[in-house]
Amino acid sequence: MNNNLKGFLLVFLGAICFSSKAIMIKLAYQFDVDALSLLTLRMVFALPFFLIVAFVNKRNAVQEAVSGKDYLKIIGLGLLGYYTASILDFIGLQYITAGLERLILFIYPTLVVLLSFVFFKKPINKNIYVALLLSYVGVGIVFLDDLSMNNKSIFLGTALIFGSAVTYAVYLVGTERLIPRIGSVRFTAYAMIVSSLAVIVHFLIVRPASILSFPVEIYIYGFSIAIIATVIPTFMITEGIKQIGAGKASIIASIGPITTITMEYLILHEPFTVYEFIGTVLVMAGVLMVSLQKRR
Repeated sequence: MNNNLKGFLLVFLGAICFSSKAIMIKLAYQFDVDALSLLTLRMVFALPFFLIVAFVNKRNAVQEAVSGKDYLKIIGLGLLGYYTASILDFIGLQYITAGLERLILFIYPTLVVLLSFVFFKKPINKNIYVALLLSYVGVGIVFLDDLSMNNKSIFLGTALIFGSAVTYAVYLVGTERLIPRIGSVRFTAYAMIVSSLAVIVHFLIVRPASILSFPVEIYIYGFSIAIIATVIPTFMITEGIKQIGAGKASIIASIGPITTITMEYLILHEPFTVYEFIGTVLVMAGVLMVSLQKRR
């Protein structure tokens, strides 16, 4: 198998796995489980894999040493990008559809552009303005469509998911100078270890001892979210980017919202409207424009 085909398959399958997260969370919420408990199960099951990756990477890779200052940055970014963003995401999914959640999270590249403009004075050209307009109009169309279905909690859910997208975008901006020095695999493993421990500590403080009281289905969903929608796609996409580059990978990964909406329709039996289709197309077009512009 040549590198281009291998990279394509890794990114494509990784994007599909990532897209299944919201569906599995929605299925888990059909049982008696809250957002923090489900997130904790995800982190508990995922943590051993990231510990193994960090250990193996440290032993085998010849890389620049991580300084104390770097570790502090990793801790801060891990708490921001995976701990805070994940909590907001899991809570927000209690109030809005999986399709809307995926579209809002999918606009994070546009937020990265805006944050880079605000904090680093990176210029925004005319094409980026068009891309931003397309993306946010698309989200607005899907939002109004869901609002028309008498979803009274959509404002809260949308605010939480948008907060998750902003937090993740800030995390990405913060990693731009760190990842090239210490490596993406090592950084991801360390950041996930930090966020996993933070979630577990949070859970133990808020509701100790209840982690063993759930129906067996909750543990199955927690394990599935951890492995299928977290561990596997994280490293599949990282390896895929190595094979084909970030530009091509961003195009292939745009399959994400379509996959989520399709699974939402087939598995959760949520309606798929023409407005959702139009909004999805606009968001995908805008995000692709931003992603391609950044690679030039």
